Amino acid sequence: MKICIFGAGAIGGYMAVMLKRGGAEVSLIARGAHLGAIQQNGLRLVMEGEEIVERMPASSDPRDFGPQDYVIVGLKAHQAWEAAEQMIALLGPDTAVVTAQNGVPWWYFHGLGSQFADLRLESVDPGSRQWKIIGPERVIGATVYPATEITEPGVVRHIYGNQFGLGEPDRSDSERVKRLAAAMEASGLKPRFYDDIRNDVWIKLWGNLCFNPISALTGATLDVVATDPGTRTLARNMMLEAQAIGEKFGATFRVDVERRIDGAAGVGAHRTSMLQDVDKGRPIELDALLTSVQEMGRLAGIATPFIDSVLALAQQMGRVKGLYPTYPEGHPAAQRLAS
Repeated sequence: MKICIFGAGAIGGYMAVMLKRGGAEVSLIARGAHLGAIQQNGLRLVMEGEEIVERMPASSDPRDFGPQDYVIVGLKAHQAWEAAEQMIALLGPDTAVVTAQNGVPWWYFHGLGSQFADLRLESVDPGSRQWKIIGPERVIGATVYPATEITEPGVVRHIYGNQFGLGEPDRSDSERVKRLAAAMEASGLKPRFYDDIRNDVWIKLWGNLCFNPISALTGATLDVVATDPGTRTLARNMMLEAQAIGEKFGATFRVDVERRIDGAAGVGAHRTSMLQDVDKGRPIELDALLTSVQEMGRLAGIATPFIDSVLALAQQMGRVKGLYPTYPEGHPAAQRLAS
């Protein structure tokens, strides 16, 4: 089984080492010092006090590898949009593309079977770029739960978790998902198949859409955001708005709001990914986590005053710091934001 990890960062690198150990033929797309270290020393995974080193073909150019059985996209949503054309070299007639990003995926309405079937979300796929280049029929949806980090170029540290959600956008029980799940299980990862992966997308997004921007705006860690009366109430109201939108489009939520917030509080003094990006001066992943939900709210005719307010503040903060919008000049999303 040939698997290319497109974006061998913290999560992608962790998956790469594990899948290689499980017997898959793995190649990596990376860049910069991280790529150089992998090419020279192999990819190093620090897990449970053990250091595992795996050598795999690694390049910044997908043309070096050719068509794959699976392409696992480990980039952030805005990076995946930018890299869509590069992925063409990896796509054969039956190649599946596994989207392992946070937030609302660009293929969300493919196969949904409603009046909104095959609707394109401008906030996450401006100009329908990924829809046209990759094609939603190739997609296997995924949710990612492990916590990992790059500690130095070529080195990934696994913090906790090995669970992943998998599912077809059209809700089918496909052979390609079964084969991927089997490869993941053989490597020590724990995939869980969902009849409708969108439900799990919403469960993860539910927290990310409020905890990430609130923490980025305030500098507070997750436990503080989830327990301070003011920010907890704000997060709860944002989640209720999002739940109404998700349910309007057929999603179901297997836990209630209070339990979801309590679960976040239990994680402890965690600095959310968006807060880390702000601290390090990196572009913030705001559109996939929040602008997309606002866009869906407009489509559903559901008012989102709390989401709108936090999104406006986060956008302004990002622009002041030069971290948003994340798209280049002339990009459809940049044009939308300027209008």
